[in-house]
Amino acid sequence: MLKSNAAHASNTAGPRRAWPVLHRLGTLPRETRDTLWLLFVVGWVIAPLATHVPLWTMPLAYAMLAWRGWLAWGERPLPARWLKGAMLIAVVALTLMSHRTIVGRDAGVTLIVMLLVLKTLELRARRDAIVVFFLGFFTLLANFFFSQSLGVAAMMVIGLLGLLTALINANLPVGRPPLLRSMRTAAVMTAMGAPIMLVLFMLFPRMAPLWGMPGNDMAGKSGLSEEMTVGNIASLVMDEGIAMRVRFNTPNGRPPEQQHMYFRGPVLTHFDGTRWTASNWFDPRMNDQGVPASAQLEVLGAPISYEVTLESNNRPWLLLLDAADQRPALTHNMRARMTPALQWLVNRPISSVLRYSAQSHVDFRSGPMERTSALQPLVDLPHGFNPRTVALAQEMRADPQLANQGNMAFVNAAMQRLRTGGYSYTLDPGVNGTHAADEFWFDAKQGFCEHIASAFVILMRALDIPARIVTGYQGGEMNGIDGYWTVRQSDAHAWTEVWIEQRGWVRVDPTGAVMPTRIGQFQRLQPPRGMFGTAMDTVISPTAFARMRSVWEAVNNGWNQWVLNYTQERQLNLLRSLGIESPSWQDLGRLLGTIIALAALAGAGWSFWEKNHQDPWQRMLQLTRKRLQSAGLELPAHLPPRSMASAVQARYGEEARSLYDWLMHVDSARYARHPDHALNGLKKEFARLQWPRNKAKSG
Repeated sequence: MLKSNAAHASNTAGPRRAWPVLHRLGTLPRETRDTLWLLFVVGWVIAPLATHVPLWTMPLAYAMLAWRGWLAWGERPLPARWLKGAMLIAVVALTLMSHRTIVGRDAGVTLIVMLLVLKTLELRARRDAIVVFFLGFFTLLANFFFSQSLGVAAMMVIGLLGLLTALINANLPVGRPPLLRSMRTAAVMTAMGAPIMLVLFMLFPRMAPLWGMPGNDMAGKSGLSEEMTVGNIASLVMDEGIAMRVRFNTPNGRPPEQQHMYFRGPVLTHFDGTRWTASNWFDPRMNDQGVPASAQLEVLGAPISYEVTLESNNRPWLLLLDAADQRPALTHNMRARMTPALQWLVNRPISSVLRYSAQSHVDFRSGPMERTSALQPLVDLPHGFNPRTVALAQEMRADPQLANQGNMAFVNAAMQRLRTGGYSYTLDPGVNGTHAADEFWFDAKQGFCEHIASAFVILMRALDIPARIVTGYQGGEMNGIDGYWTVRQSDAHAWTEVWIEQRGWVRVDPTGAVMPTRIGQFQRLQPPRGMFGTAMDTVISPTAFARMRSVWEAVNNGWNQWVLNYTQERQLNLLRSLGIESPSWQDLGRLLGTIIALAALAGAGWSFWEKNHQDPWQRMLQLTRKRLQSAGLELPAHLPPRSMASAVQARYGEEARSLYDWLMHVDSARYARHPDHALNGLKKEFARLQWPRNKAKSG
């Protein structure tokens, strides 16, 4: 990487090694070794960005790094300038084609990755290495534009140590210093900087919107959407990613009964024949808690208090247990309000981990008690779709036993049909045609939750019963390590609500009729394990794997709670605990400034103490060596005064006779019985010494 003043180490003769590559690594010239190390660190730093840059970026980047490593390994010349220029033009063109721009977060990160890699192709001197180092530090920070997870943070700490190691090694130009020594120095520097980092993290004022980097797109990550085509929720069962974590504030931390564990998301009301969509309109008539008057929500019984840590999904909705009549307590300066369909939305997409507390009631009533014109859109069906389902509804309507018992009788009859009609719950129901409800009720008789919910709502509407689909999550599992309930993407669910006179909206989950254990016992269908999963079962038992996953998720949850969710409110709570009654961000700034000033004073005091407690003999000899270095004579720090005197005599002769005598006097006094008695006199003589001239400069 950097040209060394020492000669390249030569291969020593000896027996042939069993691992010639490892032997070669140990005997590489320093320039080659340092270059390979830096290339490895660059590859490590850019790795987490693989899922956030265009598909061509990483193969091209690693191909260039491998090419540069091959050149270094064989001590071959670097590519010509015209070739590097052509590659730069190609990279910019590819970035422009992929992002339609070369500015902005995504395009900027793509460019910085490729420029970092391209810079390694002209790595000749120390100046080039410094540019690579600081491009590497910037790329390291760019990883946090997309993810602040514990895994990414751990990788970046390793990358930071690697870059510091390379930077320290670059500032040791002589010889062949071992990388391990530079690594130790980097680790010590990082440890010394950790207290400063901690103080800044705890007290540096977080002022939204400057704090944090929101996402710039609306692409949802959660899998839930404001629209649903039958079959898209089934794919989520393959995703074991975490959607949110919940902690219930009850004496034993237990959740409500399992049949009430419904976390409400988008409510789908419009059906065009193949797709369900939501209508998230807001009623301006709402109370001070953000609950609209048109929701007509009436809660019963005691509330359930809980805290939610919601993973980022780039969607503006919160996920709460049914039903919350009070606005959730939010961080990040967000404000929530409810739609008439009882869904809670915030004022901007959730682009980072969000923590909020809420209260919900499992016993509640909502919606009008009498049928109104506002319910008419919830019985509308597109003309010409699912004719057999419509005919089934007409047949049920013609049954006098059902017609005389009210709409709830039709709901119960449909549920009974699901229980006894040979219907099954499956992850692979096959391809749906134009009349998906007909195929479910009469042909396939199998489906995932959204198949069942969609077919059920279509039947209800054909019966002139207002009905809608609610999507969200149902169930979860408790992590025995930290006591949080983990709700995964595989817990995504779709259920229905039907309107019943004098009761309002009533939750009906037709999936529970087909597979009762899906709702009552939180049992999930599992995707096929595959050859790799089966092989892993022979290496580690499923129980041990589940335990390991629980530990990792508990650690990751702690990271979310104490690092990612360390908000301004928590900072102010810290000040309150220190006795400040009404803290503000100005108080944070004053406290931070006070700590920095005290730290600076402590550092100055330590420096003063160290200066006064350092060995005065060593300090005097060190000053002597500096004077001689200015005169053209550089002496090692380990030389005693007698050897220094001999070197002065050999270099300057009689011109430095007084200096020679003084050094011999220092040598005899330093090792006398009472050396400090002569110290003051030697210091006075030192001030009167005549120093030789630098012959090189005078010549």
